[in-house]
Parts: sequence; C-alpha cells; structure tokens
Amino acid sequence: MARSGLFSLFALLVLILLSPPSLAVEPDEMLDDPALEARARDLSQTLRCVVCQNQSIDDSNAPLAHDLRVLLRERLKAGDTDEAAIDFIVARYGNFVLLKPPMQVNTLPLWFGPAAIFLIALIGFGLLIRRRASAPVQPDALTQAERDELQSILEKGRAS
Repeated sequence: MARSGLFSLFALLVLILLSPPSLAVEPDEMLDDPALEARARDLSQTLRCVVCQNQSIDDSNAPLAHDLRVLLRERLKAGDTDEAAIDFIVARYGNFVLLKPPMQVNTLPLWFGPAAIFLIALIGFGLLIRRRASAPVQPDALTQAERDELQSILEKGRAS
C-alpha cells in the first residue's frame, strides 16, 4: 500500500514538472486564421505584461494583458506586419512593454545595472577584507586579574 502511494506521488510530480505552462489566452481572443493566430502567439511571447512585469502577455491573466493581446490581434487582422504591430504597442506603452528591450541610452540601466551593482559589491567586499587583514592585532583585552582568574578556572577544570 505504501509503495502505490509513493508511486502515485512520484507520477503526480512527474506530470506537474513535464506539463506545459498554461496560457492565459481565452478562446474568444483567438483568431479564426491559424497562421495569423500563430503569429499573434509568437509576438505575444515577446511582450511583457506591465502589471505582472515578468510574464509575457500570453502567460498573464491580468486585464491589461488581455487588452494587449486583443490589441495585438486587431493590429494583425488590420494587416500590420509583425514589426508594425509591435511598434504600435511600444509607441503606446514604451520600451518597458518589451521582454527584451533594445539597447538605448534610456535602457542602459536595465542592461548594465545588475552587473554594476555586483561589481560595486565585489569591490566593497574586497576593500573590507583588505582593511581587516591590514588592521593591527589588538592587544589582549584581559587585565592581569582577569587572566589570573581564567588561569585558575582552567586549572580547576583540569584537576577534576
């Protein structure tokens, strides 16, 4: 009995790990043309949900992500190219809506900020280590009376 329970748990874990992520695209959003829908899906994977911030609009259930998916599909149905549809959305929401923003002056902190923070932390840690290594050794902080008392305690401990 315990073996079948363990097997069931293992099977459930495998199913969870191997299952594809659920998409938030609702049936009423989907386009009738399969080729156009495939383009919309590909493009929506490159657009960030501005509410969730680390999910594509395809993966997000936020109302704004729904609006962006509908807007993207409307632009594609109107005959926009992939680039024109993305440019239309970027013009409305800025580069922040792109999961991979272009390298521009205003996006440099996004690209190099984490590396700069890590480098600053590494330099600060190195300076701290160097300062501690070059600091003079403090003389013994115990007074002579405290040293004598400690010595007597240690001698009592050895005698017992």
